Amino acid sequence: MASEALRKVRASPVPQLPALAPHRAYGLLGSVARGWLRLNGWRVMGEFPNVPRCVAAVAPHSSNLDFVHGIAVVFGAGLRISFIAKHTLFSGALGPFMRWVGGMPVDRTRPNGLIEAMTEVFSRPEAVWLAITPEGTRTRVKRFKSGFYRIALSAGVPILPVAFNYEERALILLPLVIPQPDVERGVAEMEALFRAHGARRR
Repeated sequence: MASEALRKVRASPVPQLPALAPHRAYGLLGSVARGWLRLNGWRVMGEFPNVPRCVAAVAPHSSNLDFVHGIAVVFGAGLRISFIAKHTLFSGALGPFMRWVGGMPVDRTRPNGLIEAMTEVFSRPEAVWLAITPEGTRTRVKRFKSGFYRIALSAGVPILPVAFNYEERALILLPLVIPQPDVERGVAEMEALFRAHGARRR
């Protein structure tokens, strides 16, 4: 019994990162992140897919703590991630950190060209996982925005649904979704997928 309890304490709260996923060595920061997740009872449910490129659709986005939990998983897993965020977060002292962790600024008042720009990112030779919140805001919304789906479709990459469940304190990695030409239907199916797999707001 004691050995089983010890095994659970030592067990990593994040699954092993597969070979084709984009890796990054965080050193001590990775160990600290895994310890923080254990301390707070957070874990990853599911497995990371063994693909070099994907759009990670993360929902629901209901709190600034989403970033804290999400980046702890990124550090703990040794995953190199890219994400888009409002450009105002990249000004001042926070800017260098946001870029260091993979952030790319976007001016939401000028959305034209975003899909083309993100498609170009996927055309580069290195592995890229692009994290996007389909809701686009922490405020509860009736429907997902379609940008994440259109980017994946344009780039020809799968979508990795990542569901936040604050009741279970878990990030749930769902199976990859291949985007279809019918964007409206595809986004609706993604919303249903998140609901069916226990996505819960804070």
